[in-house]
Amino acid sequence: MLLNVSNHSDSDVNNINYKPALVLNADYRPLSYYPLSLWPWQDSIKAKYLNRVSVLMEYEQTVRSPSMEIQIPSVVVLKDYIQPKRHLAFTRFNLFLRDGFSCQYCGGSGNLTFDHILPRSLGGVTSWENVVSACLSCNQKKGAKTLKQVAFNVKKTPRKPTAEELQNMGRKFPPNYLHKSWLDFLYWDEILEV
Repeated sequence: MLLNVSNHSDSDVNNINYKPALVLNADYRPLSYYPLSLWPWQDSIKAKYLNRVSVLMEYEQTVRSPSMEIQIPSVVVLKDYIQPKRHLAFTRFNLFLRDGFSCQYCGGSGNLTFDHILPRSLGGVTSWENVVSACLSCNQKKGAKTLKQVAFNVKKTPRKPTAEELQNMGRKFPPNYLHKSWLDFLYWDEILEV
């Protein structure tokens, strides 16, 4: 299917490449919050015509094929429920997310890396319980020393998070761009304050 933009504009807001669709699971929750589950407009249209999703909201902008004009979906919901992952990979990204993208020694957020609380040279292992996010400055100051040797304290005791805890942490870090049609679907399951 050959598609062209129907009301093309040079600004980013109207650029068709900036029209992703928020993807919700069959329970109307995003598949993930961080990174936010988004599909390019082409994938959302394809999924609609393959009957894999229902379209809940659409952009005003349309695309055309030789035989039809299609509004670009902005929010789609899967027809089949996808079970969330139970196993969490120990990755730099997940570690930073667990630690709120901040140094666990000084609280800073610039130039993050990771640090072994008990250095590997002293028998420390690479695990959720022994590795924390650290800014480059604190990591260099600590080096291969123990916390006691450098008089550092950890902001919070490191532990392996659950998948749900990481999802909830992801909610605190929305992407730079949130379309207004997504807002009702992103935080609907939060407890309301009275």
